[in-house]
Amino acid sequence: FPFPYTPYRIQEQFMEALYGTLEAGRVGIFESPTGTGKSLSLICGALSWLRDWEEKRRQEEARLLALGAGGQDKLTPQQARPGSADTAGQPDWVTAFVQKKEERNMVDRLKEEQIRRKKREDRLEKIRHNVHLKYAAKRKRCEEDEAKRLLQLSKEALSQRAGEGAVDQLDHNEEELILAEYESDDEEKVVSRLEEDDDDDLEEEHVTKIYYCSRTHSQLSQFVREVQKSPFGKNTRLVTLGSRQNLCVNEEVRRLGALQLINDRCMEMQKNKHEKKSDENEGKKRRVSRTVCPFYSYEQMQFLRDEVLVEVKDIEQLVSLGRETKACPYYGSRFAIPAAQLVVLPYQMLLHEPTRNAAGIKLKDQVVIIDEAHNLTDTITCIHSAEVSGSQLCCAHSQLSQYMERYRKRLKAKNLMYIKQMLYLLEQFVAMLGGNVNQNPGCQAVSQTGTVLKSINDFLFQSQTDNINLFKVQRYCEKSLISRKLFAFVERYGGPASAVKTNKENQKLAGLQNFLLTLQQGSDEEGDPPMEAEHDQLQTASPLMQIEGFLSALTNANQDGRVILNRQGTVGQSSLKFLLLNPAVHFAKVVEECRAVILAGGTMQPVAAFREELLCCAGVDPARIVEFSCGHVIPPENILPIILCSGPSNQQLEFTYQTRDLPQMMDETGRILCNLCNVIPGGVVCFFPSYEYEKQVYGHWEKTGLLSRLAAKKKIFQEPKKANQVEQVLVEYAKCIKRCSQTGGQMTGALLFSVVGGKMSEGINFSDDLGRCVIMVGMPYPNIRSPELQEKMTWLDKTMPRAAGQAPSRVLIENLCMKAVNQSIGRAIRHQKDFASVLLLDHRYARPAIFNKLPQWIRERTQVKPAFGSAFAELRKVRTCLSYVL
Repeated sequence: FPFPYTPYRIQEQFMEALYGTLEAGRVGIFESPTGTGKSLSLICGALSWLRDWEEKRRQEEARLLALGAGGQDKLTPQQARPGSADTAGQPDWVTAFVQKKEERNMVDRLKEEQIRRKKREDRLEKIRHNVHLKYAAKRKRCEEDEAKRLLQLSKEALSQRAGEGAVDQLDHNEEELILAEYESDDEEKVVSRLEEDDDDDLEEEHVTKIYYCSRTHSQLSQFVREVQKSPFGKNTRLVTLGSRQNLCVNEEVRRLGALQLINDRCMEMQKNKHEKKSDENEGKKRRVSRTVCPFYSYEQMQFLRDEVLVEVKDIEQLVSLGRETKACPYYGSRFAIPAAQLVVLPYQMLLHEPTRNAAGIKLKDQVVIIDEAHNLTDTITCIHSAEVSGSQLCCAHSQLSQYMERYRKRLKAKNLMYIKQMLYLLEQFVAMLGGNVNQNPGCQAVSQTGTVLKSINDFLFQSQTDNINLFKVQRYCEKSLISRKLFAFVERYGGPASAVKTNKENQKLAGLQNFLLTLQQGSDEEGDPPMEAEHDQLQTASPLMQIEGFLSALTNANQDGRVILNRQGTVGQSSLKFLLLNPAVHFAKVVEECRAVILAGGTMQPVAAFREELLCCAGVDPARIVEFSCGHVIPPENILPIILCSGPSNQQLEFTYQTRDLPQMMDETGRILCNLCNVIPGGVVCFFPSYEYEKQVYGHWEKTGLLSRLAAKKKIFQEPKKANQVEQVLVEYAKCIKRCSQTGGQMTGALLFSVVGGKMSEGINFSDDLGRCVIMVGMPYPNIRSPELQEKMTWLDKTMPRAAGQAPSRVLIENLCMKAVNQSIGRAIRHQKDFASVLLLDHRYARPAIFNKLPQWIRERTQVKPAFGSAFAELRKVRTCLSYVL
């Protein structure tokens, strides 16, 4: 395998296993600890396979073309002899004729593909080696920009002279708020025509490619940088996909902030461009002024597409190129998908079928690699779940009612029918929460508070909405763009600052303004916590967008999900939530269509959860599943994992819900930390099961004086709840450790109190001195009183077989706990020369069922210590050895 340096043996094993899995077309679960060069192993292993696959395909094509050129179209006498028949009842000569025709068609198709491929390769090679083309394109863009600027100036001059017509223009602009005629549910008339303006070049056939997915924007950028450094960096056609929020270069649209608003504004601009073009073709002269995006130029996007394919670029470089070329990176990158060999994208985009189809992603016979796959099940569940509050339902009902009243005379019968159906749905949903849509949801008290779970069918039946075809309503919402029209309507007339004319027609809109104001005042009076600006903007301006997601979720099969009615205080605070129970149904299409699927991660344990709940439930044959787990590159002596069963005063460590709040248990934990801080240099990271427990323990230690004893050796930091404060805490933590290591003295470093599942348990590196010891206090079992979790447990017990005598619900609880533990303790060892100790404070970790769910490379080196004395001696010994080495 080509590699930028001599690979570790485990990297070679990883690449061999990966190559074999792709070649055999299987589904692989690959585990490689952080710090072992997993990304490079994925890149070099997968692209080596792709290179060999393309070479084999070229040889096969050449062989078939040679046969086609030298073959005879005439049938042999034996084939042409009538009377003989094959097993299907057809004469041999008919079968032979059909076979020959298929062969000729295939040869013709191969010739076309070869011509298309040669054309593409020549074009890219020309761009790669001819810088004059770039400068010519840039000069042409500058000339076009200058011409546009002069044209704009002349328009402004003319508009100043003709100011008196401005009032009429505003009235004409209202046309864009009115829904287009909706013909029929079955007709495919409303088709996105973005591609229809383009030439045949866009219809280029998809080459065999690898889709690489990860969780965050930064992880994708990091992966692309690894590709750039790899031996494949120069010759791989790579394209990075992202959301409009990340890729949009139109500042007017970017300023909207919220992703949903950016999406809607962008789509509206594309629609405006198409309508403008069709109006010109039909010779109509409409005075309606509609904004089109200046960056949506097909010629410039073709140029951007070729630039992307010529040289590997990450998202930041793609956005810079888009600004420079005046081309949309969002659509330009999509145009590059068919010819790309490696497509890098967030896994939400790949896992959500409508988004996948909209992006032009075709999975048939392709390879999918999902990195950081430990959260895959949760991600699929989250993508396909939806929640709406009573406040949003009432607000959407009011907006839609006002919209219908204003434009009733202008709307066709089909539009009115669907709007009335949607109003009825909203009305019934609010009634299920115990409220009335015509009253302020913030002032309506709920008589029966609590949480109730219902099946989809029961919910629809009890809300009396089972007679409405939700599939048709969902299709109407998608095709009519009603949420977009409604948002524009509210933006114009709903805001407190909007100047609404006082004629009779516009007086009707005063109700909408007043209602929105009372909603805002009602929530303030109830003392609701302040929401994020983006969520607040969506909640007041466009709740229908979120409600559409809930309606879509209700079209799932009855057995695959539940509806949760959460009635709290007032109707406004109450909510309806759809919970997906079976994520496998949405993953099934991916594994069915793809040639091979790889689920990779630093910690994939417990693997059984992926195999049973996700893959087998998605219909994957167990024989098709491959598991690979490799050790770490660090020497065995560089990590010391210890399961500690009791503390310094022989108090047994068992942090159950019943015992963890006992003063003696908190005191014992404090004594353990005091002893450790005396011998461990640098940073110590201590994970607690929850924010509440961490706060409780901190308060107890403050009262007993133990906190001041800890603070004498290590400066104490706490993980903040707000995400925007995490970076500052980490910077201060790192500075303190560095200062202590340089100056010496009594203070030996810092102690960081973190929370399992919090901001610092994933994606944060505590390498070297930042994490010389990671401590896990207790076992972070999820809250089994949660209605969602209880429903999931019930569903598993009904649908899944018992594993090793354990109920599936019990296995789920253990898996969730150990997945969180494995992520947290994996924060420490980040490279080959790193070293750290890991302490698991609870005797239950020693139980075989739990112990076997630790990562293999940690499990092999773990020592179980019944008493604190022997564990402390091991830590002192290791510390002495390492100090000597350092």
